[in-house]
Amino acid sequence: MSEVYAARRARLHDQCTAAGSAAALVSRPANVRYLCGAVPPGAVLLLGPVQDVLVAAEVPSAPPLPSAPPRAEEPRLLVLPGAEGDPAAAAADLAAADGAESLAVEEHDLTVARHRALGAAAPRIRLADLGRAVEQLRIVKDDEEISCMRIAGELADQALGELLESILVGRTERHLALELERRLVDHGADGPAFPTVVAAGPNAGRPGHLPTDRRVEEGDFLTIRLGADYRGYRCQVGRTFVVGPSPADWQVELYDVVFAAQRAGREALLPGRACRDVDRVTRQVLDAAGYGDALEPRTGHGVGLEIDEDPRLSPSAMGKLDACVPVTVEPGVHLPGRGGVRIDDTLVVRPEADGGPELLTITTKELLAL
Repeated sequence: MSEVYAARRARLHDQCTAAGSAAALVSRPANVRYLCGAVPPGAVLLLGPVQDVLVAAEVPSAPPLPSAPPRAEEPRLLVLPGAEGDPAAAAADLAAADGAESLAVEEHDLTVARHRALGAAAPRIRLADLGRAVEQLRIVKDDEEISCMRIAGELADQALGELLESILVGRTERHLALELERRLVDHGADGPAFPTVVAAGPNAGRPGHLPTDRRVEEGDFLTIRLGADYRGYRCQVGRTFVVGPSPADWQVELYDVVFAAQRAGREALLPGRACRDVDRVTRQVLDAAGYGDALEPRTGHGVGLEIDEDPRLSPSAMGKLDACVPVTVEPGVHLPGRGGVRIDDTLVVRPEADGGPELLTITTKELLAL
């Protein structure tokens, strides 16, 4: 993998040089990991005019970090003595010492205080904005990245499937969420990809719901959204079920509409398709059924080292989909006081010649009565 990381850094070097910056400072944790692999917490990467340096603060009680890289193409590792030093400020000072006249930084990741600290550490360097250059490089995934996401999807499906075989009535949303996260880790995930959502009854389908002590009752809609983190890569799945012997007519009707919308969005995931068109075809189904006022601002987003990445699938989204881009399609409708439905999948954009979108989360989307 070291060659892969070296190639990624070389691409970023080329972009910075073309933009007029001989050095760049990458501070966003997911971006540092993308360019270097697993790194110490809080580490930053300096792409310098002379050398690339991974700067990390010393972590108390942690095993010592190697002072030199195992291969020449990897960045040199610099560990600051003590836990109080700011790796970003130290990196800016290194860039100045190597003769850099400008330093491109990730302004969207820096606080005002940290940006000022960089200027104080290297007052003769002009600070420029790197923008979201690394995030743009991250959009299209390679085979190894997709393989990790595929495993993350399998782990999430497995944890969800096991939970559905257990008794649910009488258990709280919070208890079920904790059990799902434990199952993820038991099966080999590094942890949950995001805080697990369990929403029952009137909470079902509610966007951004956090699990409460509300107990699951017969007749409830039950929405579960979870994701696994495997080797840094994330994948999410969301399903809605009915608790009890059979769903009510209104539950079947609402579920069928959301399922149809989600299917329309999935089928639109083809290379060259405008991102806003994927949102549009998903939204049209729900709007035609009278649920336009209940729609969320977007129907999906990219996923990878972070659970929410570019591209965005929204009415105002710019750009088109590329092959090998993992995205979610996750429409939902919440009816206040009654509950609602969400259906989430993670898919990889593939051309029709290769079979179309690759589904990474395969838990059934049939409306199950549990």
